[in-house]
This record gives sequence, structure tokens and C-alpha cells, in this order.
Amino acid sequence: MSERVTVRTARPADHARIGALTVEVYVDGGLVSPASTYVAILRDAAARAAKTDLLVAELDGGLAGAVAYCPPGSPYAELAGPDEAEFRMLAVLGSAQGNGVGRALVQECLDRASAAGLRGVRLSTQENMTGAHRLYERMGFVRTPERDWSPVPGLTLLTYHLAL
Repeated sequence: MSERVTVRTARPADHARIGALTVEVYVDGGLVSPASTYVAILRDAAARAAKTDLLVAELDGGLAGAVAYCPPGSPYAELAGPDEAEFRMLAVLGSAQGNGVGRALVQECLDRASAAGLRGVRLSTQENMTGAHRLYERMGFVRTPERDWSPVPGLTLLTYHLAL
């Protein structure tokens, strides 16, 4: 991780900015339509923080990214088994990409899962998130196409797993 990047648990004062950042990344990145009902879920960082470990990454002291780490039992986990964690809604500002922000957030999720004695970490990703796919694969995640799924008609999510 770059010395310029720090990861910490989100504080309530961060929630509005995390919600706005996540919507910005997903909508401006063409991943979600501005009219989608999912935008309200992305914006509601406080709800994520209440039911996941909401993490933020700062780059040179400014908020640059966020992710929801879902330990076993989190209602936000969609794929993980009882001895696995999952992470969702990874978002890194375009201006911060290429600085290790996404890697630092994913690594913190892996570190938390490992410290909890879990056997793996799972995730879902959209087909067009090719930059994220490259990051996951460089970090050792492998595709699990047998677990791919569709939360809504017309959207297929690809799945990855990393054994710990």
C-alpha cells in the first residue's frame, strides 16, 4: 500500500460524503443509471455502516474511496458462506485511481477476514468493471463462473473468490 493511502473505519461524519462518492463513481462511470432504484442504496452509507464494516481510504488526507466489508452474518452479504466474508460497493474516485486506493481497500477486507479465521472472501462485479477485474486477479482472486448471478433482469454479475 502506498504511504499516501490510509484505510480506516468510516465515522458517522463520513457517511454523506461516502454516499455521494459511491453514487458518483457508479453513475458517472456508467455502471448504474441515475434513474435506478439502486442509487438510493448506494447513497445510504449510514445503512451500510450499521450492518457492515464500512471502510474508507484516504489519499493524501482526502477521502478517495470506500468499501463495505461484510463479515459472516451481515445482511449485505449476497454470496459468502458461513466461513467466508464478502465485500461490496467498492468505489474509488476517478481522480484517485492508479494510486493504490482500491488495492488498499481490498487488502483491508482480506486482512479482516484472515484475522477472523475465515477461509475465503467472495465478491460480485459487473462485466464492464474490467479495471476491477484486473485488480482482483492480481491480488489472487479467481473467477467462479458457476456462482455468477443476476440480481435484476438484464444484469449479470460475475463472481470471484480468494481462498485464505
